[in-house]
Amino acid sequence: MSGGGSTQVLANALGRLARFSIGVGVLSGLAQSSLYVVNGGERAVIFNRFSGIEQNVRGEGMHFNIPWVQRPVIFDVRTRPHAINSVTGTNDLQMVNLTLRVLSKPDKEKLPIIFSTYGLDWDDRVLPSITNEVLKAIVAQYNAEQLLTQREAVSRHIRETLTARAKQFHIELDDVSMTHLTFGREYASAIEAKQVTQQEAERSKYIVQVAEQEKIAAVVRAEGESTAAQLISDAMAKSGDGLLQLRRIEAAKEIASTLSRSRNIVYLPKGSNVLLNMG
Repeated sequence: MSGGGSTQVLANALGRLARFSIGVGVLSGLAQSSLYVVNGGERAVIFNRFSGIEQNVRGEGMHFNIPWVQRPVIFDVRTRPHAINSVTGTNDLQMVNLTLRVLSKPDKEKLPIIFSTYGLDWDDRVLPSITNEVLKAIVAQYNAEQLLTQREAVSRHIRETLTARAKQFHIELDDVSMTHLTFGREYASAIEAKQVTQQEAERSKYIVQVAEQEKIAAVVRAEGESTAAQLISDAMAKSGDGLLQLRRIEAAKEIASTLSRSRNIVYLPKGSNVLLNMG
């Protein structure tokens, strides 16, 4: 009898322990489902099954919610890069391929509106469409040459217009830059042909300048020789044949100096003073 009583007591104790464990598990599950954490660089928007999206945005940290009734939706609010490509036409009917690098993030205070209107993939839904819209409107105001020569001004125009347009969708742009710009094959060939023509024109211009300089040098050289001949003539007229004799002496000295440096001649040959005997 005592053995049966002990068994009954043990069974009752185990039953109470099981019920307690189940209660603890249920409470633990409820507590866990009623807590959520918002990490750094994130914000939470609460969807309420009865009232819809709540307008209060939760910041970083641990928060409580009512299980089943409230569901937190986590947004990444850090700046993210996007590369957006667009093919559009200039005002001189040239096709240009543009690539923009856009750094964007959502307006933290407008997250409930963004979630209800565009969802979590707001950037993929909004940015490509408004970027193409802005690019086509701005590029059409410039011709192909201006896109190349005024690239910084065009990029600034695109950045200012796109930033204002994105603000209408509660999107903040930290930076917009034009990273790639190419034209169609026909325009590239035309530019190459133009560059070749310009190089040929510069080369022809250089040749003409060289010819003009050579002409001027020839005239100056001729004038110098004429002046020198006139001076020699005047000197000979004044000094008789004195200048001529001086020239002969100088020529004879030069010949003698040249012969003396030759390895095969050890003395001045007879007749080497022929210029000295002329007269």
